[in-house]
Amino acid sequence: MVRVLLPQALVRLFPGAPREVDVTAGDVAAAIAVLDARWPGMADRLVDSTPAIRRHINVFVDGERAALRTPMHPAAEMLVTTAMSGG
Repeated sequence: MVRVLLPQALVRLFPGAPREVDVTAGDVAAAIAVLDARWPGMADRLVDSTPAIRRHINVFVDGERAALRTPMHPAAEMLVTTAMSGG
């Protein structure tokens, strides 16, 4: 099972969604599909129409920046963060 860590800003939009959830997925796209099946609309918040991870979203797998096709091993950790900006 892949452990997925979601930002508070995202889970606030989906009542009942936890900050941490375990999913069975072989890559980032599959994990997002599982999240979207549990909380419809979540994929639209994470992925654009091209499809790619939205610009204001960052996804890391085991500490490395990831894309939709980034593979994940069964004990991987997928961290989703919102982009930060400022000056």
